[in-house]
Amino acid sequence: MSPAPDERDRIRAAMDRILAGSPQHSNGALTIVALAAEAGVPRNALTQRHLDLKNEFYEKVRDRGETPDAEKRLRKQVVKLKELRAADAQEIKQLRADVEALVGALHQSQMENRQLRKQLTDRPSNLRVLPTQPQPSPRTVASQAHVAPATDE
Repeated sequence: MSPAPDERDRIRAAMDRILAGSPQHSNGALTIVALAAEAGVPRNALTQRHLDLKNEFYEKVRDRGETPDAEKRLRKQVVKLKELRAADAQEIKQLRADVEALVGALHQSQMENRQLRKQLTDRPSNLRVLPTQPQPSPRTVASQAHVAPATDE
């Protein structure tokens, strides 16, 4: 698609309106998106066909001592990402310390478990280990088998 004959003129006029602080068709942000909207052209007109006008716009913004909105937004994002990275590094450091402590606790538990098992096997044969779940004795099972079920009369 070929550009409209007055496209460059519309971009320059939009540039002047935005820099003057009187946008008519955009939010007036100092960005290429706002410039394209103000000029009524697609954004790629500035990023592909009229790179010179895009660069001129950013140059004029910098000459005024202002930072383009896109650059401000990116700088804020960089600061936020650096803070997140530092927080993540601290969390990773803490997690590594926790892993070491947990591995030590696991090792200690395994050693105690081995010692307890060894103590169980080393006991005299006249002692027996009680089961962990209570089991009915053979006498209780036999007595319950001979009891007649109660009837509702």
